[in-house]
Amino acid sequence: MRTFRSGLLIGLAIATAVAVVAIAYERYDTKTLKRTLRRDAVWCGVNTGLPGFSNSDEKGNWSGFDVDFCRAVASAIFDDPTKVKFVPLDASERFKELQSRKIDILARNSTWSMSRETNYDLYFPAVAYYDGEGFMVRTSRKADSALDLGDTKICVQDGTTTKLNLADYFKANNLKYEEVKFGKLEDMLKAYDEAKCDVVTADVSQLYALRLRLTKPGESFILPDVISKEPLAPVVRQRDDDWMMIVKWTLYAMINAEELGVTSKNIDEAMKSTKPDVMRLVGTEGEYGEDLGLTKDWAARIIRHVGNYGEVYDRNVGANSKLKIPRGLNQLWNAGGIMYAPPLR
Repeated sequence: MRTFRSGLLIGLAIATAVAVVAIAYERYDTKTLKRTLRRDAVWCGVNTGLPGFSNSDEKGNWSGFDVDFCRAVASAIFDDPTKVKFVPLDASERFKELQSRKIDILARNSTWSMSRETNYDLYFPAVAYYDGEGFMVRTSRKADSALDLGDTKICVQDGTTTKLNLADYFKANNLKYEEVKFGKLEDMLKAYDEAKCDVVTADVSQLYALRLRLTKPGESFILPDVISKEPLAPVVRQRDDDWMMIVKWTLYAMINAEELGVTSKNIDEAMKSTKPDVMRLVGTEGEYGEDLGLTKDWAARIIRHVGNYGEVYDRNVGANSKLKIPRGLNQLWNAGGIMYAPPLR
């Protein structure tokens, strides 16, 4: 009897230990790449509609800077940029959907901040776009600077870093304003378009996109003032370092490709290059792809299907787009900006 009881206790102890390990393993969430391969698609959270960054047409075709990044990740994994499921998300729900594993990546013009990493258990692997908060006003207001915006009604989206930045700036400059906040971007833009507020504040890149959707875009302009640092980055869950590395190095591969002059148009020629840094990038030298759990040509796939960083920037938000946002800080480090990627070696 005593032997039976001892065996039972040992069995319960083992079962408990196995259960604890299983719970811990699930908590540490090391399966994102496996789940992605199993379902044959990357699930990517994007903005519900922001021209230049993530926008869908009447046929449901998505385009934009963030959309292209998701396609780059799919290209690295599947050699197919169409293997992406786009999930449109509002600002208030974006992080919850990532935490609950309803998406694999959040590529939704999200600012990297300390509190978001520590409070939400998220990683922001690398900065994809250096931005800052600005203001859009009507030409009739005759404002030259943000310091001219005292005693105004300002539209702002709730659940964003923008709201805190706005309060900090006006307090620091002893200016008064009336906050008019909205949960949805569409409601905020509508309120401004209907003159229910005098000013709208958001990231400068977002303001360029929103202006295109106004009834009379030519009657509003964006002030030159930038009142905050807004490093926009893709977001993934913590405790999944393998997946984080794939997302991070997808972006770095695109930046390095631009620096090395490798584009979607000359990628086949680059595959024949004898330059060591180009060879490492396209996978004809080294085992960098295998180190990520991918193929040797993972970066070449990205460049062939999506392009390098400069190509993605120019066609979506830069010189070849309707927005025509200057590269500014997002120019490469050796061309006057601060966009920089570690080398592949």
